[in-house]
Amino acid sequence: MNLKSLIFLLFLFFAMSPLLAQQKLTIQTAVDKKKILIGEPLALTVETYFPPGAVIKKISADSIPHFEQLDSPLIDTIRKGEGLAVRHIYKLTSFDSGHWVIPSFSLSKSVKSDTIGVDVVFSEFDPKQEYHDIKDIIEVEAVKKQTPWWWYLAGGLFVLGLIIFSLLRKKKPLDEIRPVPVIDPYEEAMEQLGKLSAKKIEAKEFHSLLTDIFRLYIFRKKGILSLQKTTDDLVVQLKGLGIDKENFEKLSQSLRLSDLVKFAKYDSSAEDDSQCLLIIKNIIRQIEKPGTGSPV
Repeated sequence: MNLKSLIFLLFLFFAMSPLLAQQKLTIQTAVDKKKILIGEPLALTVETYFPPGAVIKKISADSIPHFEQLDSPLIDTIRKGEGLAVRHIYKLTSFDSGHWVIPSFSLSKSVKSDTIGVDVVFSEFDPKQEYHDIKDIIEVEAVKKQTPWWWYLAGGLFVLGLIIFSLLRKKKPLDEIRPVPVIDPYEEAMEQLGKLSAKKIEAKEFHSLLTDIFRLYIFRKKGILSLQKTTDDLVVQLKGLGIDKENFEKLSQSLRLSDLVKFAKYDSSAEDDSQCLLIIKNIIRQIEKPGTGSPV
């Protein structure tokens, strides 16, 4: 074989390689991002190629562990040579934090896609960031208007009438002053948590009452004004209470989970509700222990 024939055969081989590859059954997957926040949408693309005569198999992403499908998939069909390419684009999300793996999709025993790892995280916050409290309303001095003289006369007569009336009327005996019982924040919180655990209410109302009980306890016990603050602001303030790292992380996760349930971004299970209530109880008990510090 001469050199020209060899070059021609090599050229013909490389030119035919893409065509030969298209005649094989293939499947490929890809995602638009490898790291998402809880509840953030994620696009999963599954592209399959079916050569002539191949049985077209339906691909489904409805049962991927730790992921939920937000909408119906977008399906696009393209003719490639004599075969058919089918592209599915799924819109997914996850409400479970952690590192999860999208499993491979299979067309046959030998034709499978690669697995894809995705990290699902909470939004990050900087505990060292300067804390800004809610500012008071700035009062604007009203423009003084000149008051007519007869207003002073009417005011003086009214005051004089009140004085005469108070002198002439019979004085009633003073009501007995009863001492107001002092409520212990710990006992109040535990009583409210006990009542909450016995109630059969929807998850949204349950988590709203649970966070309210904890915020009121923190305010009465440690003076932390948390009733009108976001969960992230509250977590920053709680870092100075001396809670150990493991329980502090559990508390943070529980408070953020309650936010997701309250804003209808996550449907909690009965086990989730019980776990959140138990974590809040344990944190309150730990704060009550001697040596637990005050917020910085």
